[in-house]
Amino acid sequence: MSVTHVLAVAPVREIEAAVAFYERLLGRPADARPMAGLADWHLTPGGWLQVFQDPEHAGRTLLNLVVPDLDRALAELADRGITAGPVAPGKDRVRFAPVTDPDGNRVTLIEHPIT
Repeated sequence: MSVTHVLAVAPVREIEAAVAFYERLLGRPADARPMAGLADWHLTPGGWLQVFQDPEHAGRTLLNLVVPDLDRALAELADRGITAGPVAPGKDRVRFAPVTDPDGNRVTLIEHPIT
């Protein structure tokens, strides 16, 4: 099996409210709105985030996004009106901070510097 892309999907109750949140979170509009109830952000050449209207499953997703500078990312989010949870240390200089979307999906920002 050959895989070319990984798509992370966050189910949400109401697509337009979720799109507005993820636009603030990611700092830009969706890259595509391929059908009703779906928005795509192409975060890397092979990694996409999709927000999909699916009220029955909304709020059950855990998304991890690796950022190069956690402090800078958190400052940018604060400027956009998004508050992250406390920064927590991990092993080997890893740090992370959670953000929750309006439906309860958790997005964890992770800083993992290469040594």
